[in-house]
Parts: sequence; structure tokens; C-alpha cells
Amino acid sequence: MSLSSAVPSAQPEGFLSRPLPWLVVSSAALLMIGIVMIASASMDTAAANLGNSYHYAIRQLIYAGLGCAAGLAAANVPVSWWYRSGWLLLAIGMVSLVLVLTPLGKTVNGSTRWIPLGVLNVQVSEVAKLCLIAYLAGYVVRRRDELVNSWWGFIKPVLVLGVASALLVTQPDFGATVVLMTAALGMIFLSGVRLSRFMPLIAVCVVLGAVLIITQPYRLKRVVSYLDPWQDQYNTGYQLTQSLIAFGRGEWAGVGLGNSIQKLFYLPEAHTDFIFAITAEEFGLLGSMTVLALFTVLVLSGFIIARNSERQGMGFAACFAYGLTLLLGLQAMINMSVNTGLLPTKGLTLPLMSYGGSSLLVVCISIGILVRIEMERQQQLVTSEKAPARRVRGTS
Repeated sequence: MSLSSAVPSAQPEGFLSRPLPWLVVSSAALLMIGIVMIASASMDTAAANLGNSYHYAIRQLIYAGLGCAAGLAAANVPVSWWYRSGWLLLAIGMVSLVLVLTPLGKTVNGSTRWIPLGVLNVQVSEVAKLCLIAYLAGYVVRRRDELVNSWWGFIKPVLVLGVASALLVTQPDFGATVVLMTAALGMIFLSGVRLSRFMPLIAVCVVLGAVLIITQPYRLKRVVSYLDPWQDQYNTGYQLTQSLIAFGRGEWAGVGLGNSIQKLFYLPEAHTDFIFAITAEEFGLLGSMTVLALFTVLVLSGFIIARNSERQGMGFAACFAYGLTLLLGLQAMINMSVNTGLLPTKGLTLPLMSYGGSSLLVVCISIGILVRIEMERQQQLVTSEKAPARRVRGTS
């Protein structure tokens, strides 16, 4: 991959040349499915705890409206603004990660991850991930030769990621740390950095990850229960076993919308982290595969937008699109893997489907940015096609 290339190659055809409708349709479908499933999964909990069965569904509808507005706004912001604002975005991301550790931060279930802003609690890790990916995309384009050819050029962005990761772990938010680090390093790798540069870093990350797991009893219990959740199904393995029961009850076609048993105070966080399990229970394997297919289309569309931008010579746009798509894809993959028992339990939401305001807003903004990147690419393509025609007319 050469993000600095300015010579467009032959343009792809079919789906590869028009990923924008697929991106928008898959995102809208996941958003609508999420609203329906949140209403179903949270109804009994909301009625018992808040006296209003539709509390979470109404709030999610409001968040969805705000998210769509934010996505439309992002689609109207030139990509060049994100490139020019790299340092500003880095400062916003880092400051937000520091502020949440002050008395301004809000603690829920032992984690201090939110800053309350009236009716909305902002999860700072979501804001920081977007800001850091934008900054790193700009760094990759500006310093690509230094990044690819020198150790110091490679270490500098890694140090930035290290500081951000340390702040995230302090909250603690281990899941967001993994997603950010993996997406950022994947973006750097796609810029052309040799795999051998990553080997020492991967080794260090594995060691640090092991230390973080071993030194925190609750993380160690999660890993042990993940290996055999049924050994302690009423304690450390409770969430995972209840999630697996939901998948088992769903069978092929599910028990029907609203007929889930696991959402009735058996499966904790049914409308947030485990919304995929409730979807599987109510719509079965067919419903689960539909959701998986929609996420696959969304992620493939994002990668196609990035690849087409790269071929068009739009270095920053391509790198930014790769990073945003990796963020969305990794978070969705980890959430669904946790729900199915393929990974230890982590507090990560399913993009566009799980309940949550700040997460949905940032995801919608990310999709709006991808839309803008593809729009600018199409406009540049049209302009480049018209230029030879004007030259021909001028010489005839």
C-alpha cells in the first residue's frame, strides 16, 4: 500500500465502484434493528426500575435522531478539515481522557468512563478513539517516509498510543484500549511499515496484557470463567452462560420478537453489551446471520471506500477510512465474539445496535465521514474525467 501515490489506477466496476449505497443501507438497517431490539430487551427492566417500559427505547430513538443529524453534519465537513485539525483533535482526545479521571468523571459499576453533560453521559473513550484515529491518519500521510524507514518515526505514534492506552486502562476500560491499539496499529501497518517493526511491540503488548490480567482479580476471573463458564455458572461465568442459553433457545428461527426469557432479569446488560444474544434468542440463527451479514457489508463497504480513495491518490482520506472501518469492525467482532463465548467478557457495545448515546453518536459521525470521503472521491473522479475532454475541445 502506498498512501502517497497520486496516480489513480483503473477504476473498479460494479459493487466495488459504488460502495456508498451499501454502506448507508447496511448502517440504517442495523440502526433500525437495534432500536427494535432495545425496545424488546429493555421493556421489563425499564418497567421494574423506572416505571416506564419504553424508557430506553424512547431515549435510543432520540439518540438515533441526534446521531443521524451528527452523521449528516459530518458528511458536510470537508476531509481536509480533519487533516488540518490533527493536533486539535489529539488535544481534545487526550484532555477528555484526563478529565474523566478528575471529579468531573462519573463512576458506574466500578468504572469511571463518563462525563455527565446534562441529559447525556459522554463516554470519553468513544470521543478519544475518533480523535486519535484522525490524528494518526494525518501523521501517517505527513511523515510516511520517516514512519516507514526509521525506528523513531515508528515509535512516535506508538508513544502517543501508549499514553492514551495508559489513561484508558486507568478508568479502567481494557476493551476500548484493545480496539484503539489494534485499529491504530492496523492503520499504520497498511501504510507500508514492515511487519518486523511490529514484532517487538506485539511482544510488549502481550506481556503488558498478561500483567494487567494477572494483577486484577476480576480480569483473571473473567479469563478463567471464559475457558469453562459452566464450572462456575452462578458466579464468574454467569453472564456468558446466560448468553449461551439465549443462543441455544433461539435455535433456527427464534422464539419470536418480545418472547425472550433471558431478558427477564436473567441476562445482565441485555440491552447494551448482550443485545446480540437477545437478537439470537428472539430471531434464531437466521436473525444472527442477518446481523452478521449486515456488519460484513458495512465493513467491506468501508474498506472499499478506503481502497478506492487510495487508488485515487487521496492519501489522508484512505488512511482515515481504513482506521474508522477497523474501529467499527473490531468493536463489532469483539462484541459478537463475547456474546458467543469466543472471547472473555468485555464491556464493549455493539455499534449501531446497543443502547448508548455517545457510542451511537460517534459511530454515526464515523459513517458520515466515510460518506464524505466517498463523495469527494466521486467528485474528484468526475473532475479528472472532464479535464481531458476540455483539453481535447480546446485543441480541436
